[in-house]
Amino acid sequence: MPKRIFRKYLPKPERLREHKSLSFLGEVLADPNLWHINRHSLAGAAFIGIFTGLLPIPLQMGVAAILAVRFHCNLPLSVMLVWISNPVTYVPIFYFMYRIGAWLLGMPPHSGEGITVAWFVEQLVPLWVGSLLCAFIFGGLSYATVKLAWRLAVIRSWNLRAHRRARAERREARKEEKRQEEKAGSGSEPPQ
Repeated sequence: MPKRIFRKYLPKPERLREHKSLSFLGEVLADPNLWHINRHSLAGAAFIGIFTGLLPIPLQMGVAAILAVRFHCNLPLSVMLVWISNPVTYVPIFYFMYRIGAWLLGMPPHSGEGITVAWFVEQLVPLWVGSLLCAFIFGGLSYATVKLAWRLAVIRSWNLRAHRRARAERREARKEEKRQEEKAGSGSEPPQ
């Protein structure tokens, strides 16, 4: 069941092979292991995608693709999850991570006065500290969530199969009872 859900929403391999930002990977994209849908591949891809998406770097999709190839994780999911940070969400996400980093380093948040290049470079330290911490935490949470969701789906599938099997066995037992009753009923009637 989980495979059907992921297959439905993940882009097709052909579409990603044609994507211009991934063209540098060339023949590597022909590796079928990058397209497998199993719990290990998808969980690793979730970690890579969220981790890379929360780093304040350019070319996040390319980095996620390289990591997915290196660690043999599902490439489409890795690349797709990078878009958790997009032009609409950059500011709130990175401001939140900056505040986390500033809090961890004991730096007071800047009010916006006297912004210079030196100040900007100085503010990169709390941004990176907060980004790395959040990337590891949220990446780990996404990894665990995919593993747990997959496991729950498998258990549900097993339970449904066991329920169907038990229902079929009960139906078969009732049919056998009816046959036995008919046999017993036809043998005990007096001939006419």
